Amino acid sequence: MVKRIKLRTLFIGGCITLFFLVLIARVFWIQVVEGSDWQEKAATLWAHTSTIKAERGTISDRNGSVLASDVPAYTVVVNPAVIAEKGIGDEVVKGLHELLGKPEDELRKLIEAKDENGKYLKNREVRNEGWKIDQELADKVKEFYVALGKEHKIQETGIGLVREQKRYYPKGSLAAHILGYTDRDGKAIMGLEKSLDEQLKGSDGKLLYQSDGQGVKLPDSKDTYKPVVNGSNFKLTIDSTIQKYIQEAMEKAYAQYKPKSMSVIAADPNTMEILGMANMPTFNPNEFWKTGAEGAGFYNHAIKSTYEPGSTFKIVTLAAAVEEKLFDPVATFLSGSIRIKGYSKALHDINRSGWGQISFLEGVKRSSNVLFVKLYEMLGQDRLLQYIDDFGFNEKTGIDLPGEAKGFVNPNLNRPIEIATLAYGHGVIGVTPLQQLVAVSAIANGGKLMTPYVVKEVTDPNTGDTKVTQPSVVRQVIDEASAKKTGEYLEQVVADQVKGTGRNAHIEGYRVAGKTGTAIKVEGKDYVKSKVLVSFIGYAPVNDPKIAVIVIIDEPNVEVGGGKAAAPVFKEIVSQSLQYMGVPKLATETSDKDSKKTVKTDAPALRTTPDLTGKTMKEARETLLDQGFDFEVVGEGASVETQYPEAGTKLVQGQRIYLLSKQGDKPTIPKLQGESLRDALEVLTLLKVEIAVEGEGYVSEQIEGTKNGKTLVTLKMKPLNDNSEDVPASSSADEGTESESGP
Repeated sequence: MVKRIKLRTLFIGGCITLFFLVLIARVFWIQVVEGSDWQEKAATLWAHTSTIKAERGTISDRNGSVLASDVPAYTVVVNPAVIAEKGIGDEVVKGLHELLGKPEDELRKLIEAKDENGKYLKNREVRNEGWKIDQELADKVKEFYVALGKEHKIQETGIGLVREQKRYYPKGSLAAHILGYTDRDGKAIMGLEKSLDEQLKGSDGKLLYQSDGQGVKLPDSKDTYKPVVNGSNFKLTIDSTIQKYIQEAMEKAYAQYKPKSMSVIAADPNTMEILGMANMPTFNPNEFWKTGAEGAGFYNHAIKSTYEPGSTFKIVTLAAAVEEKLFDPVATFLSGSIRIKGYSKALHDINRSGWGQISFLEGVKRSSNVLFVKLYEMLGQDRLLQYIDDFGFNEKTGIDLPGEAKGFVNPNLNRPIEIATLAYGHGVIGVTPLQQLVAVSAIANGGKLMTPYVVKEVTDPNTGDTKVTQPSVVRQVIDEASAKKTGEYLEQVVADQVKGTGRNAHIEGYRVAGKTGTAIKVEGKDYVKSKVLVSFIGYAPVNDPKIAVIVIIDEPNVEVGGGKAAAPVFKEIVSQSLQYMGVPKLATETSDKDSKKTVKTDAPALRTTPDLTGKTMKEARETLLDQGFDFEVVGEGASVETQYPEAGTKLVQGQRIYLLSKQGDKPTIPKLQGESLRDALEVLTLLKVEIAVEGEGYVSEQIEGTKNGKTLVTLKMKPLNDNSEDVPASSSADEGTESESGP
């Protein structure tokens, strides 16, 4: 018995000993042999990561007005299980349909969604109508489900809101093609949002810490912190007010002419800061999905599309001729047509019969193709092509916007006809609107080709450091004196209210230089006269340029030229912008008798005639060009004997000054078309000729003859034209646009 007890005790003791040995071995195995593995698994269970979301940088205009920023957004979610349990499906469908506009059948499918086992799902987002909605709509959704809960006396209705962030553009479509947009997932799609995405989005921060099974942070937690880096903030050169002027003017023209597209760019010609840029059709980045699958509204024609520019390109040829001292404003040529050696067809002006023997300056005013072909012949092929290159037409401008096109000027050097047509903007040439604006800005700023830009400042919110973009000069294309002269000639295109093709761009109180263009478009290898691209490019004020603007209208639905369609758009934008910028109008000097001082007062419509009598004709011409007056020389004498209006006369808009020199046996009769009867009679009286008048209004035609051995001038009068402009109704020879014939 005792022996049996001892054996049992030994057995039990052995088992216990063996158990402890196994336990010790297991503990040793776990803690020593597999200790590192278990340590890693434990660390994984203890470790928690908290992400700190980086804030995407804001984009603002030059005055700090926000154009793009992150704002709170809310996504509507539904719980099919709760909705089914409460039996409120019909009310949920009806209410969300009315608030979000989502079709009822799609909502019903959403709230009745089940898994593969036939059980109702718990949380479903209402996309896309309820995805990242704004605060106002979110408040309405909340009011709805709170009221639904009270009506049914339930706490949970199965409807909720999840707070998120979204990109918001407070000014809607304003500057949309510059800004671009991000989609609902926050992915940058186009514009600055895409090209600056890395700098805008920043990088998320992270906090790594250790906690127990309940999620409570351990006292000896080893924390790791990666700081958040918020995105940089960008201030643009864009002025929201000028951008608004641009888009409002474009909307009117777009509605009137229903073109394929429109583009407008405005810049400060002294720095090439882009003040505004817009295209039609356009889009609202807050509702980008409404633009349509074809995506026409997303295309930034201002920097991506290339066109045959037409007459606006004549500015380059003119500037080259002025720089080379080849342009004499009083030299004459026979307008109408011109032939190029080796080419069977003649090149024509829009008025194929021409205007007779006219001066070079009148050729600029009338946008004569023949004149610019003659200037090409004077310059020669190599010099013209070199100036085209120097003005930047075979390279990108370098603007800090994505997708800029290079353009091309690629004539066959063995075909002089292709170089000749380049002189007036037709042929083997394709330029962007921005390239043209950069070129004309070089005329405005004294001959400097500059790099355009839209990013004015970049601020790092994490450090407070700000980087400011400085204006950059690419090269000096022409000297300052040549640029000034070229600008004065371009001013005559606008100032001459009879001959100037740009007269509709005239702005009361400001000196405006500009050039119209109407390019017939090519389809295949042929020019199609029914499809044109009309444009106007210019700057103001000529004496101290503050803004340069180009207007492009592609395929208007009626026959119209750049002078009639694009120039008024330019006028509306620039006149508003100059006043907004505080640029003073032209002032006249008046005498203050009490203080015996000369006081300058704004008198935009009443500039006074300078005293030119006794000056040489050359001095008089230079004075009038420098001050931007429209004038005509009568006679071939070397000095001014009389002038009309006389010195000190206050001039109304578009009134011309006549410089009369010594007359021969037969007096030289100036062209009086467009003049009032009073002005025409005054000039003819000074010339001591007989006068006959037919009709009323303004001079539309003049006929020279003789009566009793004296010169007789018959004036035929007509009322103002249909546009109510202070110019006569067009005669049949001049009707239509100033569009140019293709080769």
